[in-house]
Amino acid sequence: MSKFKFSVGPWNVHTGADSYGPETRRPIDLETKFAKFKELGFDAVQFHDDDAVPDMNNMTVEQIKEYARGVRKLLDKYDLKAEFVAPRLWMDPHTKDGGFMSTREEDREYAMWRAYRSIDIAKELGTDLLVLWLAREGTLCAESKSPVWATKQLVEAINKMLAYDENIRVCIEPKPNEPIDRSICGTMGHVLAISAATIDPKRVGGNLESAHAILAGLDPAHEIGFALAFDKLFTVHLNDQNSIRYDQDKSFGVENIRAAFNQVKVLVENNYGSKGEYVGLDVKAMRTTSDEDSYEHLANSLAVFKALEDKVARYDYEYANRLIAELKFEQLEMYTMNLIMGLV
Repeated sequence: MSKFKFSVGPWNVHTGADSYGPETRRPIDLETKFAKFKELGFDAVQFHDDDAVPDMNNMTVEQIKEYARGVRKLLDKYDLKAEFVAPRLWMDPHTKDGGFMSTREEDREYAMWRAYRSIDIAKELGTDLLVLWLAREGTLCAESKSPVWATKQLVEAINKMLAYDENIRVCIEPKPNEPIDRSICGTMGHVLAISAATIDPKRVGGNLESAHAILAGLDPAHEIGFALAFDKLFTVHLNDQNSIRYDQDKSFGVENIRAAFNQVKVLVENNYGSKGEYVGLDVKAMRTTSDEDSYEHLANSLAVFKALEDKVARYDYEYANRLIAELKFEQLEMYTMNLIMGLV
């Protein structure tokens, strides 16, 4: 049995549409997803603000809160928790030049309105975690905004969120590119620097996504470890990625099983989850996947994680430490590979 609790977002089960093709599967309603998530073994649900309150731009603050309370009842029905709420800023005309870093004040105000409403929704859903994926926060044109100004705008925006609610924690999900080509805050190191500049650094941390680290040319396990070293890993988004391409969100471990093993290993070794953190998935089904198999990628990702968790539990640290002391890294590497392949 796994020592971890797991979370997943409704967007992980989707219709298969992408930038180059239409839907390939039927949409599934939220309650049906909740029921299946529970059946698969998930403990919590990740939300964008409009996953929880779909028509929020046309609602009053009280209407938004009331709608969120209805979603909370649905979560309770299936014994699920809300892990976090994230303002979805990248789909609105107001955010074509970014939200918190838009060059237009009215757009920055809109971004803050969505952030405040996300905090309201989070409180109604029973979570204190706000995730920021800074999708369009950067520049499409290098000369369109100063990176110094843009970075300070992000710090200012986070300070406003922290001041809006004294209990909210802000979790930045770094990504180096796509859909923006010059992002601000693209790695976990950037996240920690931003955190240190805020009015309450202990309430600002990071969400490491495996694919995003790979897009930056970095090792996901090392990015996870970097955040853990500073007690800044508020959550994770585990998936996989085929090299430095577009963000693929493949099932966990399907491209690089050794990298996946080391992600699980660093989480286990550092007692991740002891403060209530979840192991989150952010994975997409292939466009060829049928309606009947809409949840297969989630089941597969959980199975891979739990299998690797078992491998970590059987890792012979005494033997490994002897090899390390003697600098016998060829042997250590092969021991690790044999363990992963089931040969020891």
